[in-house]
Amino acid sequence: MDVKIVKNLLNLFENSQLGEMEVESTENGESLRVTLKRNVAPCVSVGTAPVAVASAPVTAEPVGEKLQAETGPSDGVLDYNLVSDIKSPMVGVFYSAPSPESEPFVTRGTRVKKGDTLCIIEAMKLMNEVVAERDGEIVEILPKSGELVEFGQVLFRIF
Repeated sequence: MDVKIVKNLLNLFENSQLGEMEVESTENGESLRVTLKRNVAPCVSVGTAPVAVASAPVTAEPVGEKLQAETGPSDGVLDYNLVSDIKSPMVGVFYSAPSPESEPFVTRGTRVKKGDTLCIIEAMKLMNEVVAERDGEIVEILPKSGELVEFGQVLFRIF
């Protein structure tokens, strides 16, 4: 099995809802076993020598400088250097509220503190909360409740 196949397996796994994936192959007397698990750095091993494959956790990535003041834009014009994106840490169904009859966790203009729940993503019948990475104001909510979201997809923009 060559490196291209391993990379393709890793890509397929990252874009799936699988919690674990294992593939074994024996060619020319050399065995290869690839085991991939969610929330754990995947490991590829050839024979008895493991080779680690790095996986980076998804967090809110600042687009520009840090927020200098607690007030929002006064004239309605957003300075996108002060906006952070909150991205989906997994593939799943986006829910803006804890239940269909409940109010959404946040709406546009809501002030949030670090650690506040922003939404729930359902993946494999598990409800996973997505929380604010910093204090700020929600300026944009991109997916609609009930929509399927992808790994790394931007869910919220915070000013």
